[in-house]
Amino acid sequence: MADDIAGKLAALLDYWLEHNREHEAEFRDWAEKAGSLPAWVARELRRAADAMAEASECLEKARRSLPQKK
Repeated sequence: MADDIAGKLAALLDYWLEHNREHEAEFRDWAEKAGSLPAWVARELRRAADAMAEASECLEKARRSLPQKK
């Protein structure tokens, strides 16, 4: 049972990490594109990207903490 949960969670974490990285890059890209808008728009997009990167770090730690398959 625990191995089954760990295996499923490992797959989910891999998916979430990839998904987060894509969003982080997209937020940073749009922050660059928002140069003609009020400065706070780009700033908030960069803050969102930074928060996504922080969430990814937490997910990475969780992923590394999972038991390895034998």
